[in-house]
Amino acid sequence: MTEKQRKSILTTLKIVISVVLIYFIFTKINFGDVIAVVKKAHIGYLILALFLFIISKTFNALRLNLYFHSINIPLTHVSNFKLYILGMFYNLFLPGGIGGDAYKGYVIKKKYKTGTRKIVSVLLLDRLSGMLLIGIFACIFAVFVEAPVLQQFTWLFVLAIPLAIVSFWLVVKKYFSYTLGVFWTSFFYSFLVQGIQLLAILAILQAIGITLNTMAYLFIFMVSSVVSVIPLTIGGIGSREVTFLYGSHWLGLQADTAIGISFVFFIINALVSLAGIIYHLKKPELHTNPTI
Repeated sequence: MTEKQRKSILTTLKIVISVVLIYFIFTKINFGDVIAVVKKAHIGYLILALFLFIISKTFNALRLNLYFHSINIPLTHVSNFKLYILGMFYNLFLPGGIGGDAYKGYVIKKKYKTGTRKIVSVLLLDRLSGMLLIGIFACIFAVFVEAPVLQQFTWLFVLAIPLAIVSFWLVVKKYFSYTLGVFWTSFFYSFLVQGIQLLAILAILQAIGITLNTMAYLFIFMVSSVVSVIPLTIGGIGSREVTFLYGSHWLGLQADTAIGISFVFFIINALVSLAGIIYHLKKPELHTNPTI
């Protein structure tokens, strides 16, 4: 089997899984109710959510460039941001051709002649740094959500936060020591990324008129962010919605409203990712700046 055939099969499987999950979701809830939730959304709050999402992705790009500079890849912020947006476009719209991270790794290696291992390492660390803060926020919200299924594990959620930070720091020190100097700065950027995305979700909640159980919705969003990273579907389509569906059942929330939140967030993500088509049509030039 050739590499092209393997990618085609994997892409087909992801599409099938996404379609099956979406079909499953709409056998459990009324699609019309979800549309009704979205249609009544306040446009002003939706624009605010879009603006906040763009800001969060800007800090996300800054975090990635921080890692690039740690391995002597002095990419300018503008060049890096263009490359980042292009990566978002590839991840969401061209999953079968070339993934965003794979493309970024390829062009960076081609221009700067840096070892593949280091490039892959910083791309991985960038993802893991984000996942660390997602986990931390999820644990914080879990402590404050008034649900018996979570309250019995309060001590575990509290303990998990320092353990996760220390464990990640030790892994970086042992295996990726060349990036240790940017550990806390990347941690701060990750905090900003996830914190601002949570503000975007709060704006979406306000847009559709949700003023109660906000902690529960934010907790489900954090969990769905982890699930959507698992490369089983196209751009997380289906997996995020299933998480919202079951999360709403377990926490006593309205399923159609929860799916509506997920649907609106996906549209915002897709709109921002679609901007990357500009750099797909005309590949961005990578410029160098030794300072960051």
